[in-house]
This record gives sequence, C-alpha cells and structure tokens, in this order.
Amino acid sequence: MRKSKQISDLFLTSLGDSIRRRRVDLLLSQEQLAVLASLHRTYVTEVENGLRNISMTTFLRISKALESKPSDHIIAAENDLFVKDE
Repeated sequence: MRKSKQISDLFLTSLGDSIRRRRVDLLLSQEQLAVLASLHRTYVTEVENGLRNISMTTFLRISKALESKPSDHIIAAENDLFVKDE
C-alpha cells in the first residue's frame, strides 16, 4: 500500500507541473488562474505543488480556465511517471 501512496503523490506532483506549465504558457499568474477557476490563490499554489488531491469538479474548472482538455494534463502526468521508466 505504501508504494501506491508514493505513486499517487508523484502523480499529483506531475499533474501540478502540467497545470503550471500551461498557466505559464498563457502568461497567467496564479491569482489570475484562481479568479478564472473560482478558487483561492493559495489553493492553486497547492495544486501546482502536488499538495492537493483535487476533485474532478475542481480539475475541470482549472482545465476550462486554462483552455485545455483535462486529458492533456493527465497524459502529461502519465508520461512523467511511466515513460521515463521504460
């Protein structure tokens, strides 16, 4: 069970990295993303740092605010975790 916890933590970190990259590509601050997604800035910070296990609803709001598909972020996180090992 401990290994799956580590994998989930790594996935959240990779997901947060993908969200951050998209936000930076759009030249948005964390505050601007937070407003667009109806979240608090510190919450966005915690998501980007992999410290929050966000709900699907929140994930969809963030993706919409970033004008991206949720699957793009999931694929990026999967690639970070699994493609490097192959």
